[in-house]
Amino acid sequence: MSRSQTLSRKAHRKLIGGRERLRVFSGKTFFSLAPRAYHHWYYDNAVWRTTSWMGVPTQKSPSDMWNYQEIIWQIKPSLVVEFGTCDGGSALFFACMMRQLGKPFRVLSVDINPCGLSDPDIEFMIMSSTDVRVTARIRELRKSYPGHMFTILDSDHSKQHVFAEMVALRDVTCSGDYMIVEDSNLNGHPVYGAFGPGPHEAMESYFSTYPDDYSRDTEREGKFGFSFATDGFLIRR
Repeated sequence: MSRSQTLSRKAHRKLIGGRERLRVFSGKTFFSLAPRAYHHWYYDNAVWRTTSWMGVPTQKSPSDMWNYQEIIWQIKPSLVVEFGTCDGGSALFFACMMRQLGKPFRVLSVDINPCGLSDPDIEFMIMSSTDVRVTARIRELRKSYPGHMFTILDSDHSKQHVFAEMVALRDVTCSGDYMIVEDSNLNGHPVYGAFGPGPHEAMESYFSTYPDDYSRDTEREGKFGFSFATDGFLIRR
């Protein structure tokens, strides 16, 4: 039996135990155990491998994607930067959302591999996200599309790479910009405990070095109970 199945059965036994036991299971205990069990179930069953947007694979949590569109509607960015294109589903998702704002915009998606997707509002760069040409292009796009920027880091999940991405973006982000550090749930936060230092540890190193760059949007992160971006909803100060 997997750990997620064990947690789910414990949660179920608690929940069906009547009103008295339900009160015991309320508050912080409920909101820490139930989402965690669901999180493990989601990964154990590889649901993230089967999600898509308009037929194109996305490999994201639907609750995260719903959160992203709410953030986009709230801050109304002119530029979306995505590190990690994969099949292109999330880039297409962002383009679809941005078109609803009714103002000029650009989606920049960066990956070392081409995805084969084509969209007039998406620009693809086939290279490492830490390449200096990427930050140079972001500077150019910020001039052409002034306003807030929404950035999502979802490429190489090693600690070293994610830290390098965050450092590279320091000089091209502005106050009010939004950053999502995806898959910071890895290495036991709470899934894939044997993954090794990854995005979450990269953020810890970054905040240790640059403590005043971002504030964490914990309310937004926790809105739907769990997120693939554990502690990774960041607002540039």
